[in-house]
Amino acid sequence: MRPRLLALAVLAIVVAAVGWQWHADEADARGHTLTGLDPGRLERIDVSLRGFAAQHFERHDGHWTSSGTVDEGRVADLADLARTPVFEWKPLGDVDAGKIGLSPPMAVLTLDNVRLEFGDMTALGKRRYVREGDRVAIVPAQALPRPPRMQALPTRPGP
Repeated sequence: MRPRLLALAVLAIVVAAVGWQWHADEADARGHTLTGLDPGRLERIDVSLRGFAAQHFERHDGHWTSSGTVDEGRVADLADLARTPVFEWKPLGDVDAGKIGLSPPMAVLTLDNVRLEFGDMTALGKRRYVREGDRVAIVPAQALPRPPRMQALPTRPGP
């Protein structure tokens, strides 16, 4: 009976330690974001993705405007990338930009005057490289500007 109690006590300590570490990691991740910008206060968003025309959005009277139709949900998603949690920062000099998809980047997002360049996913884990100034962030893989919705092509009438 005594070995079982000892094993149970050790197991409880391990579970508590893992829980504490998980909570500390989550709190740490919430404190470190890609930018210090508030998505609700952005005034201009520029986005360029490989294979798509560059787009420019400006906020006027609480609404986003552009030269074309504006998908407000997509623009809100672009703005929210400002608050993407960062797992780790590395100095730009410590990485080979070409090997991690930053030369050239897959996407470039400029939020007001902050330029973010999105690269490839990391070799391990579901994470992505993002350049901000002279440093590179490792962020969740899904942190990537989504492309605009494709307009449906007109269909030809049947025979």
